Amino acid sequence: MAKKAMEPSWQPELVFTPEGFVPDIPEVPESWTGDTRWREEFATDRYRALYHLGFLDRQDWFSASVEYLHRISSRLILDLSRLPDLELSRDRISLETDPGETEAFLQQVPFVLGMEFVDAAWLDGIRQRLLDVFCREIRDYEGPVARYFLDHQAGINVAGRVFFHLVESKDPDFPFAFLATYSTRPARSRRAVHTPLKQALSEFAGDDKALLSLISTVIRASEHSSLMAGLMESGELFSPLRFSAQEAYTFLKELPLYEEAGIMCRVPDWWKRNRARVGLNLVVGEKEPAGVGLAALMDFVPELCLGEDTITEEELRQFLEMAAGLVRYRGNWVEVDREKIQAVLDAFDRVRQLEGSGVLTLGDMLRMELNPGQQLGLPEEMAEVTVTNGQWLQSVREHLSLPVGGAQLEPEDSFAARLRPYQADGFNWLIRMWELGLGACLADDMGLGKTVQVLAFLESVRKAGKGPVLLVVPASLIGNWLSETARFAPAMPVRVLHRSAGTAPEAMDINGDTFLNITTYTMVPRLEQLQKVHWECLVLDEAQAIRNAGTRQAKAVKSIPASWRIALTGTPIENRLGDLWSLFDFLNRGLLGSAREFTDFSRGLGEQPGGYQRLRRMIQPFLLRRLKTDRTIISDLPDKLEMNAYAALTKKQVALYRQLLKDMEKKLETVEGIERRGLVLSSIVKFKQICNHPDQYLGREDYREDLSGKFAQLGEICETIREKRERVLVFTQFRELTEPLAAYLKGIFSREGLVLHGGTPVKKRTEMVRQFNGEEYVPFMVLSLKAGGVGLNLTGASHVIHFDRWWNPAVENQATDRAYRIGQTRNVMVHKFVTRGTIEEKIDALIAGKQKLAGDILESSGEQWITEYSNEELLGILALEGDGA
Repeated sequence: MAKKAMEPSWQPELVFTPEGFVPDIPEVPESWTGDTRWREEFATDRYRALYHLGFLDRQDWFSASVEYLHRISSRLILDLSRLPDLELSRDRISLETDPGETEAFLQQVPFVLGMEFVDAAWLDGIRQRLLDVFCREIRDYEGPVARYFLDHQAGINVAGRVFFHLVESKDPDFPFAFLATYSTRPARSRRAVHTPLKQALSEFAGDDKALLSLISTVIRASEHSSLMAGLMESGELFSPLRFSAQEAYTFLKELPLYEEAGIMCRVPDWWKRNRARVGLNLVVGEKEPAGVGLAALMDFVPELCLGEDTITEEELRQFLEMAAGLVRYRGNWVEVDREKIQAVLDAFDRVRQLEGSGVLTLGDMLRMELNPGQQLGLPEEMAEVTVTNGQWLQSVREHLSLPVGGAQLEPEDSFAARLRPYQADGFNWLIRMWELGLGACLADDMGLGKTVQVLAFLESVRKAGKGPVLLVVPASLIGNWLSETARFAPAMPVRVLHRSAGTAPEAMDINGDTFLNITTYTMVPRLEQLQKVHWECLVLDEAQAIRNAGTRQAKAVKSIPASWRIALTGTPIENRLGDLWSLFDFLNRGLLGSAREFTDFSRGLGEQPGGYQRLRRMIQPFLLRRLKTDRTIISDLPDKLEMNAYAALTKKQVALYRQLLKDMEKKLETVEGIERRGLVLSSIVKFKQICNHPDQYLGREDYREDLSGKFAQLGEICETIREKRERVLVFTQFRELTEPLAAYLKGIFSREGLVLHGGTPVKKRTEMVRQFNGEEYVPFMVLSLKAGGVGLNLTGASHVIHFDRWWNPAVENQATDRAYRIGQTRNVMVHKFVTRGTIEEKIDALIAGKQKLAGDILESSGEQWITEYSNEELLGILALEGDGA
């Protein structure tokens, strides 16, 4: 038995993809004392490595993704070992997929990257590749199959050739028939057939050794089964037999024993399916509650069930008078287990007492889906309890889980954008969640427009006379929200509660008189006044910032009083269950229990029947996640999504920018002609350098993130790219900036990327392209715009970042087309960095509006056109405004 897993110091991931999986395995740390061979094994042949991993017990270093695929591999090996004709067929074997087994694996899919790709076809593909590995190996193996399995794991009992069959019959006294068969392959046949075991007495007459070898699995089973020992001793095993209900029940209860001995058994489906189990079902939410939120009191009705049928208490109590075993009831066979029946009746009595007390809320009912018995104060092993949604609750869940179509509200006339269909669905979903008082997580992929959906919703809140709203964001995203609000909700009053707005924290007057208030995660613990306002809505952008529930920052955010809460995140919240708990602790406190309760529930979740499925079903109404891989979304999206990413200047950048502007203003008074043109162009380069990072302008090498708004913005975007295991191209026009950017990104991705500039040899460029587009995960490539803007095919990237702007659309488009070209199978997101309040924002606006400039001039003259402005116009373009000022 595998020992309890300890906190690993090395944990590889197997990332699920549409085609299967790819390994994402970090370097083994020097302190690691465990097995290191798997890193090389997976790098060499990942499916062969997974196949051989299946022979091992669970290891301490397994991540959730490795553990899941390990279970698939182990199950395939077990299924192979249980094939009685495997020795006869060897590499010509075919393995049919059990639908029940597939369904079980679908319910056990863990919360990991790529889980959306897992379906029945995906599982079949994994199993087939693993089966191909077995066929290749057994084809070259000279010994018997049994020895092959023993070579890999001593504990595997390979199935013999004997099969047991139990079927129903019409004889009222002996309602079951039993037959033992064995597999054999007739001459000139490639497939094994099953023959009654009686035939073996003739086939092996005079060869006792061969006969004993054939029935060795039965001999092994008879050592632990009095039923089988009796059939062996009497010789009845070799003949068709009639079984009473009691004999059939004994046989069915011993199935695990027979299979462990290597005997495959075929029995009626009802036994494998649910044995017509006795259980308790709660029908919840038939009527709409009077209140809203998780505290709303819910109606519920307890029902006793027998399989899929409802049964009365009186009828169930009659079973207590019957002998244990199988009985016929309403045309079906039912297992009578008095202890279980009494436990169900006790649970029924307990729930009926609660029914009239009015103490169960919507939150209580939803938590029952994780562990109904626990919520009712029952030992988990005492009764099978299920929860069924009533008419009202079912309709709400269906609408929230799939908010598509139906009666749709339109955004307010004051909202200045047309929503895409899926964005309109998201807007309506937020409205409905607000009405219900249930916290909502909008977890759409990056680029699908979470901001515009929330702004449409907030404009409806404002027009309804509600407010105020508090928005908490990373500091690097303040500029984005200000720009998007001005663009899509121009009438919405906005105030920034941050030091960059020029006011010290202690001097900020926070009284809720402005509708939308924007602050940052780092400011929340410092602004105690936020706790004194009751906010209508509290919105978190990049909500993964509160993933660590124990931090001062997370605690401060969660303590802000608000009627309703929204969390926005484009990163997969599926990777760490602790992050999921912290997120829901913010959105709907108590829904997932305490941190300790959720940790206890999560432990061994993948091994619980339907454990992950129950958790998914519970959180699904509160989480709306659309992916760019979804074909219904892709059909509504352009293949190339272009967006500006607005960064704010830091204090040091502002000081350097102002000083440079002051110096330039003085020099412009004394220069003319070519000298003036040279001054303007050289100054523009310096302004760009300051906007990139002060250290680039000053010629230093530290490049601290907190000194550059662009570096902070780059970090926010690339953290999302890292979580999605996607790849990014980062373009800069400055060769000297490529190495600092690569060093910074290495820290974000925790692995090396690539750097390409004018000094990169042509031969090396070809190898870098192959490496970047290859299967091994290379997360980023930093390129100088001139060297990398043409001639390269980098379709491995699904993101392109223009860190600084060339101000020539043709040049930028050529660079973008390194990823967006023939062979690209994903949507490409293009992020164009713009520093707010600076020359970058003003030139971007000029280009977008084509004011004073024609497109052909922009594309042919580079930045020369800027020198044609008068001193007054030029200083107007360069002057700091808004956030920068």
